[in-house]
Amino acid sequence: MSTQIAGTRVAFLGTGNMAEAVLAGALRSGVAPSDVVATVRRPERGAELAERYGVATTVDNAEAVVGARVVVVGVKPKDVGAMLDSVAGSLEPDALVVSVAVGLPLSLYARHLPEGQAVVRTMPNTPAQVGAGVTAVVAGPTASEEHVTLVEALLAGTGETVRITEKEIDAFGALAGSGPAYVFYVVDAMAEAGVLLGLTRDVARRLAVQTVLGAGTLLAETGEHPVVLREKVSSPGGTTIQALKRLDDGGVRAAFLAALEAARDRSRELATELG
Repeated sequence: MSTQIAGTRVAFLGTGNMAEAVLAGALRSGVAPSDVVATVRRPERGAELAERYGVATTVDNAEAVVGARVVVVGVKPKDVGAMLDSVAGSLEPDALVVSVAVGLPLSLYARHLPEGQAVVRTMPNTPAQVGAGVTAVVAGPTASEEHVTLVEALLAGTGETVRITEKEIDAFGALAGSGPAYVFYVVDAMAEAGVLLGLTRDVARRLAVQTVLGAGTLLAETGEHPVVLREKVSSPGGTTIQALKRLDDGGVRAAFLAALEAARDRSRELATELG
């Protein structure tokens, strides 16, 4: 456990799926349940979180931030501005505000928070729910190195973190934010192809899932370039090289580029609409 987060009081404002993933990750990182308070709209949701994680819950955002060193903003993007206005007067002057709300620029936080309040913008992806995610970390203009390392320590239980600039976040979202959906798409396509080739649906799905998991683990643990590992599977004149040729003929690589560009462009549009 990082000594930096020992005794750190953390308030989670909103606890949807992604914010809950960050909450669970913070607990895995070493934040004590007794140092966490999470806000909810419905008391039954609060009871669920209290039972699952042993944290305190409340329906009052302003109450939750009192005494908090870190305030994680996880409400829906359309509600962030009003929520920040409601808690601004209750924030500790040295509190760090951490955004996990999608699409909202740092400039929006600056408009709704006291001048100089430190803000770090983050973007986790869905594998954070199982501690295998990757999260972009973007420091606001008044966030210090200590603030950024604190966020990285809090997020350690969700997987990897990568520091980027705000101008890079749309590209990050297109690749890593939306990326799990591309992998699910490929796994589904592989499994369906396996069924067409005569495998049972259950066996085809298991093979596709484990193949992707194993290939990813091999990439991560060996550190080798994907082209090198691909060539090790692709014997000259063999089956794999023929399959890869068909993928190239089908324009799969170009389709991935077009897909990421579309995701990036839509992210920019949403940021304009929300910010």
